[in-house]
Amino acid sequence: MSSSADAAAGPRVAVLASGRGSNFESLAAAFRDGEIPGEIVLLVVDQPGAGACAVAERFGIPWILVRGRKDRDAFDAALLAVLREHAVDYVFLAGFLRILGRAAVEAYWGRILNIHPSLLPSFPGLRAQAQALAAGAEESGCTVHFVDFGVDTGPAILQRRVPVLPEDDEDSLAARILREEHRAYPEAARRVLSGRVRIDGGNP
Repeated sequence: MSSSADAAAGPRVAVLASGRGSNFESLAAAFRDGEIPGEIVLLVVDQPGAGACAVAERFGIPWILVRGRKDRDAFDAALLAVLREHAVDYVFLAGFLRILGRAAVEAYWGRILNIHPSLLPSFPGLRAQAQALAAGAEESGCTVHFVDFGVDTGPAILQRRVPVLPEDDEDSLAARILREEHRAYPEAARRVLSGRVRIDGGNP
């Protein structure tokens, strides 16, 4: 049970990441600077040597490796045990390359956020930037959304747009979108954790 002091401190957030952790870094800086209520109490990575671990150490945030398992249910069970041990209230996915199973989504329904490098519902899934270029899209961007049981199908919280330039390749478009991701995720987190935005429909 949380103490009154814990409640006063605001929501306890875990960030899940698989790679370099640039979106995690933007979130950590915003929490540190008091721009978002609450605190990041844990980083969870599923890849040994993920760059996000070095980011966590710079910010003094504990991190833990939950090793990848082919069995999604087994991974969910291990992840949920860690989240409960740290009394986590919200889960933010930041470049996390695994799809959470039903148990994890149900346990944190309405409290899991993800960021995706497209203007959803267009171009869900992997290599969204390449999808946008292949489709001849004139603009792209990023979407912060609640996680539901589909892949990049949950309700959007906010989007930021960028033009697709004639000379763009996948890398240049990704870099332009990433700059907007670093602005969008902290703003979406602020809206959700301050109670301004919540998922419709109640429990799953």
